[in-house]
Amino acid sequence: MTIREKFEQYEKENLSLYAALSTNSKGRLTEEDPCDIRTVFQRDRDRIIHCKAFRRLKDKTQVFLTPEGDHYRTRLTHTLEVSQNARTIAKALRLNEELVEAIALGHDLGHTPFGHAGERALNRVCPFGFEHSDQSVRTVDRLEKKGKGLNLTYEVRDGIRNHQTTGKPHTLEGKIVRFSDKIAYIHHDMDDAVRGGILKESDVPAEIRDVLGSTPGARLNCFIHDIVTNSMDKDDIIMSEPIAEAMQKLRRFMFDRVYENPEAKSEESKAEGLMETLYFYYLKNLDKLPEEYLNILSEGEPRERVVCDYVGAMSDRFAIAVYEELYIPKSWQI
Repeated sequence: MTIREKFEQYEKENLSLYAALSTNSKGRLTEEDPCDIRTVFQRDRDRIIHCKAFRRLKDKTQVFLTPEGDHYRTRLTHTLEVSQNARTIAKALRLNEELVEAIALGHDLGHTPFGHAGERALNRVCPFGFEHSDQSVRTVDRLEKKGKGLNLTYEVRDGIRNHQTTGKPHTLEGKIVRFSDKIAYIHHDMDDAVRGGILKESDVPAEIRDVLGSTPGARLNCFIHDIVTNSMDKDDIIMSEPIAEAMQKLRRFMFDRVYENPEAKSEESKAEGLMETLYFYYLKNLDKLPEEYLNILSEGEPRERVVCDYVGAMSDRFAIAVYEELYIPKSWQI
């Protein structure tokens, strides 16, 4: 019996009846020989961690554009917090922790530079639209490894595609990540807003604090305990009504005071303009695209989609550097 087979046997004997077992995976887009050490979901997690799109997350905006300070979240630290929340819940419920981790680590691989400002810009100018959850799947299917993709399992790809509020994941592990994403950004965006002087803890309405707690840590603890308690031994991942209602109120509060705050978002219009400018530049100058994107073009993909692939994959810093190179005059030198 291989090490992988021992792990698979452990899953069958110890995980919940409702867990997604590695041996029951619907498989990959292209069939592969199994690894002798890792299960299919472990293998997916490793592929995501080692891919270029994952590394670029370290220099992509979470909420605050180019904040001054070392402790504000980036898209990478957000991803790690989502993963940790999801693993805690999955372990408590005896669900597949490796599947949860793979989905969580991959859920934002297709996010644009400058956070949702960049996403809005590309969605506005691209005739096919732009949705980061779909782009994350396209990243792992089509763009990584110079067009070969990562060839992930159906369950991981499904969880990535359906991680947003409107999504409907087909596994409980995917549902855990969908909740964990929301919990993570509400938790850390509040923490960053307080650090940045946008909010004070006392600004949170008393009706929310009385239910969820008066600190970010207390609220995080409340959310996770509530999901575990209400989902134990059930074929669903759910919150209690009081906590879910308070969470929605807190989310609306964050939209009013942070996500749509003119002070916190004052630079976003510039970011959107930069993204649109780069999109139209490369649309008119396809020959300036890197070779791997030209190869995708040669295979018949629409040019608008491929330009979105390239511009949307940029990090904040690289997008700014490209814009400066193209449009900002330099001092004349001999």
